[in-house]
Amino acid sequence: MSLQSPSRLLELAGQSLLRNQSLTISTLDELLREVFPLMFTEAFSMRRCEALKLLVQAWPFLHLPLGSLMKTPHLETLRAVLKGLDTLLAQKVRPRRWKLQVLDLRDVDENFWTIWSGARALSCSPEAVSKRQTEEDCPRTGERQPLKVFIELCLKDSALDECLSYLCGWVHYRSGLVHLCCSKVQNYSMPTSSFRNLLERIDPDSIQKLEVRRKCSLNQTRKFAPYLSRMNNLHKLFLAFGYDSELHVSGQWQFIPDLDSPFLCLSYPQILYIRKVSNIKEHLEHLLRYLKNPLEAFTFCHAYLADRDMECLSQYPSLSQLKELHLIHILMWTTDLEPLGALLEKVAATLEILILEDCQIQDPQLRVLLPALSRCSQLTTFYFRGNETSTDALKDLLRHTGGLSKLGLELYPAPLESLDNSGHVNWEILAPIRAELMGTLREVRQPKRVFFGPVPCPSCGSWPSEKVDFHLCS
Repeated sequence: MSLQSPSRLLELAGQSLLRNQSLTISTLDELLREVFPLMFTEAFSMRRCEALKLLVQAWPFLHLPLGSLMKTPHLETLRAVLKGLDTLLAQKVRPRRWKLQVLDLRDVDENFWTIWSGARALSCSPEAVSKRQTEEDCPRTGERQPLKVFIELCLKDSALDECLSYLCGWVHYRSGLVHLCCSKVQNYSMPTSSFRNLLERIDPDSIQKLEVRRKCSLNQTRKFAPYLSRMNNLHKLFLAFGYDSELHVSGQWQFIPDLDSPFLCLSYPQILYIRKVSNIKEHLEHLLRYLKNPLEAFTFCHAYLADRDMECLSQYPSLSQLKELHLIHILMWTTDLEPLGALLEKVAATLEILILEDCQIQDPQLRVLLPALSRCSQLTTFYFRGNETSTDALKDLLRHTGGLSKLGLELYPAPLESLDNSGHVNWEILAPIRAELMGTLREVRQPKRVFFGPVPCPSCGSWPSEKVDFHLCS
């Protein structure tokens, strides 16, 4: 007679109970908890809804990672699980064996089902089932705690699918007993009114990242104010205005409700990203005024900054300790850059990345920035491509970087002398000019990775740099 392993015997016992349809709550109460994952996966694969309902009622673990089994949403399976939970939630006195705290519908935690002993499934945290239990993470069984249901939300259709719609309705009618949790919410297509109704269903403290990529106007952002003000753990916000316009805020922050303003008043962000917001000039000063803590990174691209907008960049403490400053596709050829120089002076001790790309900065404007730029001693990355500067101005720029010993990556434009009438690079002219520029740079410091002109070379795809000798393409 062949000997069966203990795990195989448990599996056979569970299959026998399911096959004979002899499964009852009293039967489950007598089973070892190690049998439950095996029986659940078997019942799930066979679509045994009654068995699933009973298994949920007697589930001996704190965490049920259903999402890793249900790769494709299946309404009847979800209904069976939720009906099992309904039976538990309806009881005033919790059953002796009830431990379930978290129903996780995300596609995570496959290890739970492969490690059938369940020894690593005893944590309330859906992120890491091997995390050590604490009283805070795992309340005592006798205490009445809301059940947490974790979901993923990436809304690419105008309406919810049938499973998510059913779940949201189920949660709505069990207010106080169930918390619907979602750490990252993404909306690509759902209309604003429907999306706000969905946010009403989600525990606001569970939302850490919110992305609204569907077209909306700046004025519509005020409609999110009541919801954002309750998201105490939100640290990343991304809002799109129009087809390409974007506002992106990231960091530990607090929302100050200001419904009269079409802009969001955010107190403690770390990163602010603004792209293609056409009427930003009406709101940029207002936004920067309300930021309580200094930003670490500020990105502004594909827009126009008037002189007044440029002035406000240097006036507010929120930009005084920047580590990254990105100004990309900002037309500056008529703009007074003295305020930008003042900003660089302020952040000289902290700035590590400076991107001034495709801004059409010309020689006189560049020279205004040089004294402040030379003091940015922590700078590691400097992009200056897409600007209209001469060879002499670039040499002056390179000389002012002599004290920037941490610079590891530098991108500069091809000087005006190397461009033809159409604005394209003449590589034969650029080659000797580049040699001059590299010579100027070596006089003041030892460069690391330096690029001049289009990157990569449009003819052969090579990246001319300090490490790779520049060559002419045939």
